[in-house]
Amino acid sequence: MHIISEGGVEIKVPSVSGTGRTKDVFFNSHMELNRDITIAVLRCYKNEGLDSYLDATAATGVRGVRAAADGWEVSLIDRDVNAVDLCRHNLNINNQNGEVFQGDANIELRKRKYDVVDIDPFGSPIGFLDSALRGTRKLLCVTATDTAPLCGAHFQAGVRRYNAIPRKTEYHAEVGIRILLSTISRMAAQYDIGALPVLSHATRHYFRAYVEIEKKVKMANESLSKLGYIHHCQSCLYREVSSGMIASPPSICPECRKNKIITTGPVWLGEICKKDFIDSVLGNVTEEMGTKEKSLDLLLKLKGELNTPTHYDQHKLCKLWGKSVEKMDVFMGRLENSGFEVSRTHYGGTTLKTNATVSEMFEIAI
Repeated sequence: MHIISEGGVEIKVPSVSGTGRTKDVFFNSHMELNRDITIAVLRCYKNEGLDSYLDATAATGVRGVRAAADGWEVSLIDRDVNAVDLCRHNLNINNQNGEVFQGDANIELRKRKYDVVDIDPFGSPIGFLDSALRGTRKLLCVTATDTAPLCGAHFQAGVRRYNAIPRKTEYHAEVGIRILLSTISRMAAQYDIGALPVLSHATRHYFRAYVEIEKKVKMANESLSKLGYIHHCQSCLYREVSSGMIASPPSICPECRKNKIITTGPVWLGEICKKDFIDSVLGNVTEEMGTKEKSLDLLLKLKGELNTPTHYDQHKLCKLWGKSVEKMDVFMGRLENSGFEVSRTHYGGTTLKTNATVSEMFEIAI
Protein backbone atom coordinates (compact mmCIF):
# COMPACT_ATOMS: atom_id res chain seq x y z
CA MET A 1 0.00 0.00 0.00
CA HIS A 2 1.06 3.59 -0.58
CA ILE A 3 -0.42 7.09 -0.40
CA ILE A 4 -1.36 9.11 -3.49
CA SER A 5 -2.68 12.66 -3.75
CA GLU A 6 -5.67 13.38 -5.99
CA GLY A 7 -7.99 16.34 -6.15
CA GLY A 8 -6.83 17.81 -2.85
CA VAL A 9 -7.19 14.59 -0.81
CA GLU A 10 -4.82 11.78 0.11
CA ILE A 11 -5.80 8.20 -0.62
CA LYS A 12 -4.20 4.96 0.51
CA VAL A 13 -4.18 2.61 -2.49
CA PRO A 14 -2.70 -0.81 -3.31
CA SER A 15 0.81 -0.95 -4.70
CA VAL A 16 0.58 -2.11 -8.32
CA SER A 17 2.87 -4.83 -9.65
CA GLY A 18 4.87 -4.55 -12.85
CA THR A 19 1.99 -6.22 -14.73
CA GLY A 20 -0.42 -3.51 -13.57
CA ARG A 21 -2.42 -6.06 -11.59
CA THR A 22 -3.01 -6.44 -7.90
CA LYS A 23 -4.86 -8.93 -5.73
CA ASP A 24 -5.75 -6.13 -3.34
CA VAL A 25 -8.62 -3.64 -3.57
CA PHE A 26 -8.93 -2.30 -7.11
CA PHE A 27 -7.66 1.18 -7.94
CA ASN A 28 -7.15 2.62 -11.43
CA SER A 29 -4.95 5.71 -11.62
CA HIS A 30 -5.95 6.18 -15.27
CA MET A 31 -9.49 7.06 -14.16
CA GLU A 32 -8.44 10.34 -12.56
CA LEU A 33 -9.95 12.34 -15.45
CA ASN A 34 -13.22 10.46 -14.91
CA ARG A 35 -13.16 11.36 -11.23
CA ASP A 36 -12.17 15.00 -11.82
CA ILE A 37 -15.09 15.53 -14.18
CA THR A 38 -17.37 13.75 -11.69
CA ILE A 39 -16.46 16.28 -9.01
CA ALA A 40 -17.09 19.16 -11.44
CA VAL A 41 -20.51 17.68 -12.26
CA LEU A 42 -21.34 17.16 -8.58
CA ARG A 43 -20.57 20.81 -7.88
CA CYS A 44 -23.23 21.82 -10.42
CA TYR A 45 -25.84 19.79 -8.52
CA LYS A 46 -24.61 20.86 -5.10
CA ASN A 47 -25.59 24.36 -6.13
CA GLU A 48 -29.13 23.03 -6.63
CA GLY A 49 -29.36 21.90 -3.02
CA LEU A 50 -28.66 18.19 -3.39
CA ASP A 51 -26.87 16.53 -0.47
CA SER A 52 -26.65 12.73 -0.45
CA TYR A 53 -24.17 10.78 -2.59
CA LEU A 54 -23.73 7.02 -2.77
CA ASP A 55 -20.51 5.49 -4.07
CA ALA A 56 -22.07 2.12 -4.84
CA THR A 57 -18.88 0.35 -5.93
CA ALA A 58 -16.47 2.07 -3.57
CA ALA A 59 -13.23 -0.02 -3.63
CA THR A 60 -10.63 2.41 -2.16
CA GLY A 61 -13.35 5.02 -1.62
CA VAL A 62 -11.55 7.64 -3.69
CA ARG A 63 -14.78 8.95 -5.26
CA GLY A 64 -16.63 9.10 -1.96
CA VAL A 65 -13.73 10.76 -0.14
CA ARG A 66 -13.41 13.42 -2.82
CA ALA A 67 -17.19 14.01 -2.74
CA ALA A 68 -17.08 14.29 1.08
CA ALA A 69 -14.26 16.83 0.85
CA ASP A 70 -16.51 18.81 -1.50
CA GLY A 71 -19.31 18.96 1.06
CA TRP A 72 -21.49 15.98 0.17
CA GLU A 73 -23.10 13.64 2.70
CA VAL A 74 -21.48 10.45 1.45
CA SER A 75 -22.19 6.75 1.80
CA LEU A 76 -19.74 4.15 0.55
CA ILE A 77 -20.55 0.49 0.04
CA ASP A 78 -18.56 -2.49 -1.15
CA ARG A 79 -18.85 -6.27 -0.80
CA ASP A 80 -15.16 -6.67 0.05
CA VAL A 81 -14.37 -6.29 3.75
CA ASN A 82 -10.86 -5.07 2.88
CA ALA A 83 -12.36 -2.35 0.69
CA VAL A 84 -14.67 -1.28 3.50
CA ASP A 85 -11.72 -0.98 5.91
CA LEU A 86 -9.78 1.01 3.33
CA CYS A 87 -12.71 3.37 2.74
CA ARG A 88 -12.95 4.11 6.45
CA HIS A 89 -9.20 4.68 6.65
CA ASN A 90 -9.23 7.06 3.68
CA LEU A 91 -12.09 9.10 5.12
CA ASN A 92 -10.27 9.31 8.46
CA ILE A 93 -6.91 10.44 7.10
CA ASN A 94 -8.71 13.27 5.30
CA ASN A 95 -10.78 14.23 8.38
CA GLN A 96 -14.00 13.52 6.49
CA ASN A 97 -17.22 11.97 7.69
CA GLY A 98 -19.15 9.34 5.80
CA GLU A 99 -21.20 6.19 6.20
CA VAL A 100 -19.26 3.10 5.17
CA PHE A 101 -20.67 -0.39 5.13
CA GLN A 102 -20.12 -3.82 3.65
CA GLY A 103 -22.90 -5.23 1.54
CA ASP A 104 -24.67 -5.52 -1.77
CA ALA A 105 -25.33 -2.15 -3.43
CA ASN A 106 -28.43 -3.58 -5.12
CA ILE A 107 -30.01 -4.36 -1.75
CA GLU A 108 -29.02 -0.96 -0.36
CA LEU A 109 -30.58 0.84 -3.32
CA ARG A 110 -33.87 -0.97 -2.81
CA LYS A 111 -33.98 0.14 0.82
CA ARG A 112 -32.84 3.77 0.59
CA LYS A 113 -32.76 6.57 -1.93
CA TYR A 114 -29.93 9.00 -2.63
CA ASP A 115 -29.82 12.29 -4.52
CA VAL A 116 -26.83 11.05 -6.53
CA VAL A 117 -25.83 7.44 -7.16
CA ASP A 118 -22.46 6.62 -8.71
CA ILE A 119 -21.89 3.23 -10.38
CA ASP A 120 -18.25 2.68 -11.35
CA PRO A 121 -17.73 -1.11 -11.36
CA PHE A 122 -14.94 -3.24 -12.74
CA GLY A 123 -16.56 -4.21 -16.06
CA SER A 124 -20.21 -3.86 -16.97
CA PRO A 125 -22.63 -1.74 -14.90
CA ILE A 126 -25.63 -3.75 -16.09
CA GLY A 127 -26.01 -5.71 -12.84
CA PHE A 128 -26.53 -2.48 -10.86
CA LEU A 129 -28.71 -0.41 -13.18
CA ASP A 130 -32.15 -1.74 -12.25
CA SER A 131 -31.66 -1.03 -8.53
CA ALA A 132 -29.79 2.21 -9.16
CA LEU A 133 -32.59 3.66 -11.27
CA ARG A 134 -35.07 3.05 -8.44
CA GLY A 135 -32.71 4.28 -5.73
CA THR A 136 -31.69 7.56 -7.40
CA ARG A 137 -33.59 10.76 -6.74
CA LYS A 138 -31.88 13.08 -9.23
CA LEU A 139 -28.58 12.06 -10.88
CA LEU A 140 -27.26 8.64 -11.89
CA CYS A 141 -23.58 8.44 -12.81
CA VAL A 142 -22.52 5.31 -14.72
CA THR A 143 -19.17 4.00 -15.95
CA ALA A 144 -18.91 1.06 -18.35
CA THR A 145 -15.50 -0.46 -19.07
CA ASP A 146 -16.86 -3.37 -21.13
CA THR A 147 -16.36 -1.41 -24.33
CA ALA A 148 -15.91 -4.46 -26.59
CA PRO A 149 -19.50 -5.74 -26.09
CA LEU A 150 -20.95 -2.23 -26.37
CA CYS A 151 -19.00 -1.45 -29.55
CA GLY A 152 -19.74 -4.72 -31.35
CA ALA A 153 -16.30 -6.33 -31.04
CA HIS A 154 -17.84 -8.98 -28.75
CA PHE A 155 -21.19 -9.13 -30.52
CA GLN A 156 -23.02 -11.84 -28.57
CA ALA A 157 -21.96 -10.42 -25.20
CA GLY A 158 -23.31 -7.03 -26.30
CA VAL A 159 -26.65 -8.54 -27.30
CA ARG A 160 -26.98 -10.47 -24.03
CA ARG A 161 -26.01 -7.69 -21.67
CA TYR A 162 -27.60 -4.67 -23.29
CA ASN A 163 -30.53 -6.18 -25.22
CA ALA A 164 -29.38 -4.37 -28.36
CA ILE A 165 -27.56 -5.08 -31.62
CA PRO A 166 -24.07 -3.52 -31.52
CA ARG A 167 -22.08 -3.15 -34.73
CA LYS A 168 -18.38 -2.49 -35.18
CA THR A 169 -18.02 0.53 -37.45
CA GLU A 170 -15.59 3.45 -37.68
CA TYR A 171 -17.85 5.23 -35.16
CA HIS A 172 -18.01 2.23 -32.81
CA ALA A 173 -17.25 4.32 -29.70
CA GLU A 174 -20.31 6.45 -30.37
CA VAL A 175 -22.37 3.30 -30.95
CA GLY A 176 -21.21 2.11 -27.52
CA ILE A 177 -22.20 5.22 -25.58
CA ARG A 178 -25.55 5.41 -27.39
CA ILE A 179 -26.36 1.76 -26.65
CA LEU A 180 -25.51 2.35 -22.99
CA LEU A 181 -27.84 5.37 -22.87
CA SER A 182 -30.55 3.41 -24.68
CA THR A 183 -30.31 0.60 -22.15
CA ILE A 184 -30.58 3.00 -19.22
CA SER A 185 -33.57 4.71 -20.81
CA ARG A 186 -35.41 1.43 -21.53
CA MET A 187 -34.76 0.04 -18.05
CA ALA A 188 -35.94 3.29 -16.44
CA ALA A 189 -39.13 3.38 -18.50
CA GLN A 190 -40.24 0.07 -16.95
CA TYR A 191 -40.78 1.99 -13.71
CA ASP A 192 -42.29 5.12 -15.34
CA ILE A 193 -38.96 6.89 -14.91
CA GLY A 194 -37.50 9.33 -17.43
CA ALA A 195 -33.73 9.16 -17.93
CA LEU A 196 -32.18 12.03 -19.88
CA PRO A 197 -28.39 12.40 -20.30
CA VAL A 198 -26.79 15.70 -19.34
CA LEU A 199 -23.19 14.67 -20.04
CA SER A 200 -21.66 11.58 -21.66
CA HIS A 201 -18.27 10.75 -23.11
CA ALA A 202 -16.15 7.91 -24.47
CA THR A 203 -12.60 8.13 -23.16
CA ARG A 204 -9.75 5.62 -23.49
CA HIS A 205 -11.11 2.27 -22.30
CA TYR A 206 -14.47 3.34 -20.83
CA PHE A 207 -17.77 5.14 -21.31
CA ARG A 208 -19.16 7.57 -18.75
CA ALA A 209 -22.75 8.83 -18.58
CA TYR A 210 -24.48 11.31 -16.26
CA VAL A 211 -28.25 10.86 -16.47
CA GLU A 212 -30.95 12.93 -14.81
CA ILE A 213 -33.76 10.89 -13.29
CA GLU A 214 -37.37 12.10 -13.24
CA LYS A 215 -40.13 9.83 -11.96
CA LYS A 216 -42.92 10.86 -14.29
CA VAL A 217 -44.70 8.88 -16.99
CA LYS A 218 -44.44 11.88 -19.34
CA MET A 219 -40.64 11.93 -18.97
CA ALA A 220 -40.40 8.15 -19.43
CA ASN A 221 -42.28 8.50 -22.71
CA GLU A 222 -40.02 11.37 -23.73
CA SER A 223 -36.94 9.24 -23.09
CA LEU A 224 -38.29 6.39 -25.20
CA SER A 225 -39.09 8.84 -28.03
CA LYS A 226 -35.34 9.45 -28.37
CA LEU A 227 -34.60 5.83 -29.29
CA GLY A 228 -34.12 4.34 -32.73
CA TYR A 229 -31.74 2.61 -35.10
CA ILE A 230 -28.71 3.39 -37.25
CA HIS A 231 -28.58 1.78 -40.72
CA HIS A 232 -25.06 1.63 -42.16
CA CYS A 233 -23.73 0.58 -45.55
CA GLN A 234 -20.50 -1.40 -45.22
CA SER A 235 -19.64 -0.69 -48.84
CA CYS A 236 -19.92 3.10 -49.26
CA LEU A 237 -20.27 4.19 -45.58
CA TYR A 238 -23.72 5.70 -46.17
CA ARG A 239 -25.80 5.81 -43.00
CA GLU A 240 -29.29 6.87 -41.98
CA VAL A 241 -31.34 6.70 -38.79
CA SER A 242 -34.92 5.69 -38.04
CA SER A 243 -36.83 6.56 -34.87
CA GLY A 244 -38.94 4.17 -32.84
CA MET A 245 -38.60 0.71 -31.32
CA ILE A 246 -39.11 -1.15 -34.61
CA ALA A 247 -36.19 -1.25 -37.03
CA SER A 248 -37.01 -0.42 -40.67
CA PRO A 249 -33.74 -0.69 -42.60
CA PRO A 250 -33.60 -0.10 -46.35
CA SER A 251 -33.34 -3.32 -48.34
CA ILE A 252 -30.45 -1.94 -50.38
CA CYS A 253 -28.20 1.09 -49.96
CA PRO A 254 -29.82 4.21 -51.49
CA GLU A 255 -26.37 5.46 -52.55
CA CYS A 256 -24.38 2.51 -53.96
CA ARG A 257 -27.35 0.13 -54.50
CA LYS A 258 -25.52 -2.75 -52.79
CA ASN A 259 -26.99 -5.14 -50.27
CA LYS A 260 -24.49 -4.26 -47.53
CA ILE A 261 -26.75 -2.60 -44.96
CA ILE A 262 -26.26 -3.46 -41.27
CA THR A 263 -28.42 -2.14 -38.43
CA THR A 264 -27.47 -1.08 -34.92
CA GLY A 265 -29.88 -0.51 -32.07
CA PRO A 266 -31.95 0.42 -30.37
CA VAL A 267 -29.62 3.33 -29.67
CA TRP A 268 -30.10 6.73 -28.08
CA LEU A 269 -30.59 9.19 -30.97
CA GLY A 270 -30.93 12.35 -28.88
CA GLU A 271 -28.19 14.61 -27.60
CA ILE A 272 -25.68 12.93 -25.30
CA CYS A 273 -24.83 16.23 -23.58
CA LYS A 274 -26.68 19.41 -22.73
CA LYS A 275 -24.60 22.30 -24.00
CA ASP A 276 -25.64 24.74 -21.27
CA PHE A 277 -24.84 22.13 -18.64
CA ILE A 278 -21.33 21.74 -20.09
CA ASP A 279 -20.83 25.47 -19.48
CA SER A 280 -21.63 24.91 -15.80
CA VAL A 281 -19.28 21.94 -15.58
CA LEU A 282 -16.48 23.93 -17.23
CA GLY A 283 -16.84 26.56 -14.51
CA ASN A 284 -16.33 23.91 -11.83
CA VAL A 285 -13.06 22.45 -13.13
CA THR A 286 -10.48 23.85 -10.73
CA GLU A 287 -6.75 24.03 -10.13
CA GLU A 288 -6.39 21.13 -7.68
CA MET A 289 -7.55 18.67 -10.33
CA GLY A 290 -4.65 16.70 -11.74
CA THR A 291 -6.29 16.44 -15.16
CA LYS A 292 -7.54 20.02 -15.33
CA GLU A 293 -6.27 20.73 -18.85
CA LYS A 294 -7.44 17.37 -20.22
CA SER A 295 -10.83 17.84 -18.57
CA LEU A 296 -11.27 21.30 -20.08
CA ASP A 297 -10.19 20.03 -23.50
CA LEU A 298 -12.65 17.13 -23.39
CA LEU A 299 -15.54 19.31 -22.21
CA LEU A 300 -14.88 21.95 -24.89
CA LYS A 301 -14.85 19.26 -27.59
CA LEU A 302 -18.15 17.89 -26.27
CA LYS A 303 -19.63 21.38 -26.29
CA GLY A 304 -18.59 21.92 -29.89
CA GLU A 305 -19.87 18.60 -31.27
CA LEU A 306 -22.81 18.68 -33.63
CA ASN A 307 -25.84 16.77 -32.39
CA THR A 308 -25.78 13.96 -34.96
CA PRO A 309 -25.96 10.28 -33.96
CA THR A 310 -22.83 9.19 -35.86
CA HIS A 311 -19.48 10.61 -36.86
CA TYR A 312 -16.95 10.04 -39.65
CA ASP A 313 -13.26 9.19 -39.67
CA GLN A 314 -11.44 11.26 -42.26
CA HIS A 315 -8.81 8.57 -42.87
CA LYS A 316 -11.50 5.94 -43.51
CA LEU A 317 -13.23 8.25 -45.99
CA CYS A 318 -10.01 9.03 -47.85
CA LYS A 319 -9.16 5.33 -48.05
CA LEU A 320 -12.61 4.63 -49.51
CA TRP A 321 -12.13 7.38 -52.09
CA GLY A 322 -8.51 6.45 -52.92
CA LYS A 323 -7.47 9.97 -51.97
CA SER A 324 -4.48 11.12 -49.93
CA VAL A 325 -5.26 12.52 -46.49
CA GLU A 326 -5.14 16.30 -46.13
CA LYS A 327 -5.10 18.33 -42.94
CA MET A 328 -8.32 18.10 -40.94
CA ASP A 329 -8.74 21.86 -40.83
CA VAL A 330 -8.49 22.04 -44.63
CA PHE A 331 -10.95 19.17 -45.08
CA MET A 332 -13.43 20.70 -42.63
CA GLY A 333 -12.96 24.13 -44.19
CA ARG A 334 -14.04 22.74 -47.57
CA LEU A 335 -17.27 21.49 -46.00
CA GLU A 336 -17.96 24.78 -44.23
CA ASN A 337 -17.28 26.78 -47.40
CA SER A 338 -19.84 24.60 -49.17
CA GLY A 339 -22.49 25.51 -46.62
CA PHE A 340 -22.41 22.42 -44.42
CA GLU A 341 -22.19 22.24 -40.66
CA VAL A 342 -19.10 20.46 -39.36
CA SER A 343 -17.32 19.93 -36.05
CA ARG A 344 -14.52 17.90 -34.56
CA THR A 345 -15.42 15.23 -32.02
CA HIS A 346 -13.97 13.89 -28.79
CA TYR A 347 -13.78 10.37 -30.23
CA GLY A 348 -10.42 10.89 -31.98
CA GLY A 349 -8.16 13.35 -33.74
CA THR A 350 -9.32 12.41 -37.26
CA THR A 351 -13.06 12.27 -36.49
CA LEU A 352 -15.72 14.79 -37.45
CA LYS A 353 -19.48 15.31 -37.42
CA THR A 354 -21.30 16.94 -40.29
CA ASN A 355 -24.73 17.18 -41.87
CA ALA A 356 -23.17 16.40 -45.26
CA THR A 357 -23.65 12.89 -46.67
CA VAL A 358 -20.73 10.72 -47.75
CA SER A 359 -21.46 11.42 -51.40
CA GLU A 360 -21.63 15.17 -50.74
CA MET A 361 -18.29 15.03 -48.92
CA PHE A 362 -16.81 13.09 -51.85
CA GLU A 363 -17.90 15.74 -54.34
CA ILE A 364 -16.27 18.43 -52.21
CA ALA A 365 -13.08 16.49 -51.52
CA ILE A 366 -12.15 15.53 -55.09
